[in-house]
Amino acid sequence: MLQVSNIRANKEKYIAALAKRNFDAEDIFTRVLQLDETRRSTQSRLDDTLAEANQLSKEIGLLFKTGEHLKAGALKEQSAQLKEASRSLSEELTDAVAKLDQLLYSIPNIPHESVPAGTSEEDNEEIFKAGDIPVLAEGSMPHWELAKKYDIIDFELGNKITGAGFPVYKGKGARMQRALIAYFLDKAATSGYKEYQLPLLVNEASGYGTGQLPDKEGQMYHVTEEDLYLIPTAEVPLTNMFRDQMLSESDLPVTCTGYTPCFRREAGSYGAHVRGLNRLHQFDKVELVRIEKPENSFAALEGMVDHVKELLEELKLPYRILRLCGGDMGFTAALTYDFEVFSTAQDRWLEISSVSNFETFQTNRLKLRYKDKDGNKQLLHTLNGSALALPRVLAGILENYQTPEGIMVPEVLIPYTGFDRID
Repeated sequence: MLQVSNIRANKEKYIAALAKRNFDAEDIFTRVLQLDETRRSTQSRLDDTLAEANQLSKEIGLLFKTGEHLKAGALKEQSAQLKEASRSLSEELTDAVAKLDQLLYSIPNIPHESVPAGTSEEDNEEIFKAGDIPVLAEGSMPHWELAKKYDIIDFELGNKITGAGFPVYKGKGARMQRALIAYFLDKAATSGYKEYQLPLLVNEASGYGTGQLPDKEGQMYHVTEEDLYLIPTAEVPLTNMFRDQMLSESDLPVTCTGYTPCFRREAGSYGAHVRGLNRLHQFDKVELVRIEKPENSFAALEGMVDHVKELLEELKLPYRILRLCGGDMGFTAALTYDFEVFSTAQDRWLEISSVSNFETFQTNRLKLRYKDKDGNKQLLHTLNGSALALPRVLAGILENYQTPEGIMVPEVLIPYTGFDRID
């Protein structure tokens, strides 16, 4: 969430920056500043009224002590009027704050100056590519056919139990999942990330804290009776652990990792491009979260990018990195790099990770600050990245490692799987 003081100081600059997202901010900024003036004016009037009421209360007390009951009685009527006025002003203030917050919740983050303008994924910038695309033997298959051939993932059984988008992993398929999770977590630990095991349900405050609410409410599974949400990513509980906290410089940086299943409704996703593991409602992911001082956050972002690169290079999967344009970037991000693995059998790139810097957008919602060496309170920067999301990584392994003799296991995973081939 943007800070009103920053909107006031940088209105024209922010309007131009948000145009990269194809977001016209001029009208909403005007309404934000008008509401903020109303809020400030109402707060000032309320403070004055309360101060006058407090002073009057003291005078009444003194009059009663000195036996001047008639004067005290007259002032009590004036005091009652002030109390009624303060109640009315308090209601006005609450209403103005609520309206202001709702407007601020609807404004996306300001894109970093390096973010290209654009309207869709076609306008993203490829900034890096690595790995050799394998030449597959004749008769090679996409992963959903391989899964059936080797009986390692059962999409129909998942559909029977729950519905489309909830696959059942079997035998060596289940062990590959477990191997990938353990490998990703071990790599995160080696890089200094502290591991957490997290709740899979979060409350509304957590959803607002990291920006999933109200922006992605329709994409989250909602447990209505308890008013809880199934997490779309471990980013939500990991980051919300620090909601409403004041950290010290000595606490920084904060580095967290966690494996969780993730749940997304993905409403409206149909067609061949979402077959098999390409788009699921439930999937596994290892997440990285960092909380950094503002001056360190972009160096930390590059470090997270390097971490994901190392994973893909050890898995020996062909991949590329994209800098997302304003029109394709998430609501909360200031800068996002997407990683894509090339699926040789499908002849297309599959997104398998996003690494983002949110700057102060989340911490302003979370009220997450730190005290600098001079004792000043400042908002921190938050970052997160997938390291990695399993479905499309597994799809890439199955498709790119297939041979006439079976599916070979990446060398780095063999100590985790206990086997070197699926046949």
